[in-house]
Amino acid sequence: MQTANVNPPITITVRHEQLTPSLKEHAEKKIESLHLDYPRIIEAKIVLDVQKNRHIAEIILYCANHITIEAESEDANMYAALDATIDKIARRMRKQKTRLMKKNRPHRNESIRYLDEKYFNEEALDHPEESVEDPIPYIIHADNYKLRTMFKEDAIMELELGDRPFILYKSARRGCLSIIYRRKDGEYASMDIKPE
Repeated sequence: MQTANVNPPITITVRHEQLTPSLKEHAEKKIESLHLDYPRIIEAKIVLDVQKNRHIAEIILYCANHITIEAESEDANMYAALDATIDKIARRMRKQKTRLMKKNRPHRNESIRYLDEKYFNEEALDHPEESVEDPIPYIIHADNYKLRTMFKEDAIMELELGDRPFILYKSARRGCLSIIYRRKDGEYASMDIKPE
């Protein structure tokens, strides 16, 4: 149960009118209904003023961490003005809590999106869970690849002479990107790569 803002000291000042017990009780109940865990209310001051059929309710909350929250509303009825002011105060308290949460939120650079990639070989899959040591990752090094324009026959010859598992090239006949690779049965396969 929320107990952070229960029974804060409340000072009520009324100008140009008398403070009735029902109005005092209504104001105290409204202040005590502000059950937010942040900011913690240390003291509350309510100023009620009546000026020529205008009822003005002003609330000042003195909160922890040197936070002061103020709100004021005007209505034809003092109870309605007080309710409107309490709504404003509650919104401002929520804003203070949101600011605190944003301030303490981890920065984007600490996100997993920016961690280095690690690649594991197949032995890591059979690694027993009760073992204390973590499997050692191996890193796949980036390789520069020069994209050349050639015929399919030239690509097959380059695949035969080189040690790469595939050849990516721009087809001299069709003008599109193509990849050629050796299948498990020893034959060659070719695919065209078309942009979406």
